[in-house]
Amino acid sequence: METFRQLFIVAALAGLVSGIFISLVHQVSTTPLILAAEVYEGSADAVATDTHEDATGTTGHGHSEGEAGAWFPTDGWQRTLATATADVLTGIGFSLVLAAAYHLWGGQMTWRIGLFWGLAGFAAIVASPNLGLPPEVPGTEAAPLADRQMWWIATAALTAAGLGCIFIGRQAWMAALGLALVVLPHAYGAPQPAEYASVAPEALAHRFIVAATVVGLLFWAALGASTGYFYCRIFKEAAA
Repeated sequence: METFRQLFIVAALAGLVSGIFISLVHQVSTTPLILAAEVYEGSADAVATDTHEDATGTTGHGHSEGEAGAWFPTDGWQRTLATATADVLTGIGFSLVLAAAYHLWGGQMTWRIGLFWGLAGFAAIVASPNLGLPPEVPGTEAAPLADRQMWWIATAALTAAGLGCIFIGRQAWMAALGLALVVLPHAYGAPQPAEYASVAPEALAHRFIVAATVVGLLFWAALGASTGYFYCRIFKEAAA
């Protein structure tokens, strides 16, 4: 029980630090691109509504009744606060996974070693899935959500397992198995829409993919380093 408490303290501190850091990065990188894409999406919805009115003589709605009744943060402080909260909670969750992995591994931990673990997390959670399902701006057609979620989960899990086999395994056959696990989901292929369509300009979508990938790299680097740092400090103090 004491070990779990220490792991949670590590995750809370590292998640808070990395979450606040990356929420600031979001405000100057991906958020402006999302807002720009939402302008195009809103214009497309307005055109679709006008077309529906002309064809039927009734008033069309861009959202379903359930979506209309749902609460969404407005632009400004509500959206900024919601983004920061989500970033911190995400950081705490992933940091807890990293801290638990450090503990199971049992080796010496420093912020530098934690940084390498964070880069491995970036490879498994961001880079590998993005090869098949790159980040999308609002207004982009995509494959069914359930199919994308299943492929993403499988890709992240297989990549993480493959990297573990490659870098922790001590035998050549484990490295070969790890490489096969990393390649397997991409050989199978990510689910794709029947026809690609996006209301946002292609240049904007490309900028968003690059920005989201860079943000992911910064997040996992900060998360790995901070988790390694707090893990080293807290568990050393506990041992002392």
